[in-house]
Amino acid sequence: MDSIMENQEICFLTAAELARRIRAKALSATEVMKAHLAQIERVNPKVNAIVTFLPEQALDQARAADEALAHGEAVGPLHGLPVAHKDLTPTKGIRTTFGSLALQDFVPEEDALIVERLKKAGAITIGKTNTPEFGAGSQTYNKVFGETLNPYDTTRTCGGSSGGAAVALACGMMPIADGSDMGGSPGGAAVALATGAAWVAQGSDMGGSLRNPASFCNVVGLRPSPGRVPSWPGYAGWFPYPVEGPMARTVEDAALMLSTIAGPDPRSPIAITQPGNLFSQSLKRNFKEIRIAWSHDLGMLPVDPQVTIVIEGQRQVFEDLGCLIDDCEPDFSNADEIFKVWRAWYFELVLSEVLETQRNKLKDSVIWNIEEGRKLSGPELGAIERKRTELYHRVRRFMKTYEFLILPVSQVPPFDVRQRYVKEINGEKMGTYIDWMKSCYYITTIGYPAISVPCGFTADGLPVGVQIVGRHQDDLGVLQLAYAFEQATGFWKRKPPVVLQ
Repeated sequence: MDSIMENQEICFLTAAELARRIRAKALSATEVMKAHLAQIERVNPKVNAIVTFLPEQALDQARAADEALAHGEAVGPLHGLPVAHKDLTPTKGIRTTFGSLALQDFVPEEDALIVERLKKAGAITIGKTNTPEFGAGSQTYNKVFGETLNPYDTTRTCGGSSGGAAVALACGMMPIADGSDMGGSPGGAAVALATGAAWVAQGSDMGGSLRNPASFCNVVGLRPSPGRVPSWPGYAGWFPYPVEGPMARTVEDAALMLSTIAGPDPRSPIAITQPGNLFSQSLKRNFKEIRIAWSHDLGMLPVDPQVTIVIEGQRQVFEDLGCLIDDCEPDFSNADEIFKVWRAWYFELVLSEVLETQRNKLKDSVIWNIEEGRKLSGPELGAIERKRTELYHRVRRFMKTYEFLILPVSQVPPFDVRQRYVKEINGEKMGTYIDWMKSCYYITTIGYPAISVPCGFTADGLPVGVQIVGRHQDDLGVLQLAYAFEQATGFWKRKPPVVLQ
């Protein structure tokens, strides 16, 4: 029991603190790694978050990290920290299944750009985290590895598509995780199976896949501005909807990770030129008289009363920070149509060949999405792009008055893990398997940075996150307000029951 307590003490230190202790040699990378590996072996069987596990490789790299410090070598800001990569993200020499029977034995020959950067920063790979098939849907289950369970109530879903990452963080299996926000799109996967090639692109936050599981699991998930974290490989280099970003237990840790994965790269044509070290600065800021728009439902969305009660219960915190709050929201007319059309287009682009060669191995929702994309015409896309531009400018004008928009992350609390998606909210039927995630994917359509930060718990003890949206490319401002809220509340400190058993 003493060893379990000692391991947990290490495993629930923040990433920033762990990194400081390793560099100061107060803890060795090997000690940190052994503690996290023991935590995985003890807790992961209860939740199924990490689906490919590489303990021997991780320990070898931890020992090498200690030797580097002993020899006085320069080390990165994440030196010695364990990390697991989402099973949509290509990792050289490590099985990457995309949660699909069509690719259950696929082993990439190169790393995704985000993996390259995490390794360069000193992070050590311990394995892969679970995801829905091709990242489709905000519920983490697939036919390769099964369901990932919510650590606050293992009868509930952890959300998705970065569900495995969120659960692993919440359970102290690792201090940081790469995630991707897809929320119903195909995870950026593209596989030329018809020609025998195995070229697969990583997934990304398109409609909630960073924010939704963070909300459901009491951790932090940041959807950065498009181009903030350059993405490669892929077939849609200029497409701004899917983005990759950091997940962590605290806002400071998310900023630390962002500082290592952000910054320009010529392989991404939309990469923002600002360097990643922009996010290394202090997150402390005075929010006196900063104007905030507070929306219960974006003016139109059904939201479960349990979610509303939790978020409304924290409004006073923002007021105490000095914020000036108005109840209002931008006009998001046409956002649903805009998102669904471009999402269908993307599905068809990256998964059409998989449908041709492996149709019998794909789940129905993925097949439906691809076929919806095949129906689109050029004039339809043109009309939708016009509407998207009009929407962007409506929100831009609104955000001249308000520096931030605050709203729910998810319209419902974590639901039964046996239920594949939400079919009804407050008596309103959902038209598709992602309609319950509009509170996330409406924000995607405008390309603004958004974060999910722990906001409290329902009467049943289920986590609820609040979504903070910032102005165009103001990722730092979003992190700063999230940090101020987190420091005032401390909800992130509440450990899930599964790790205490």
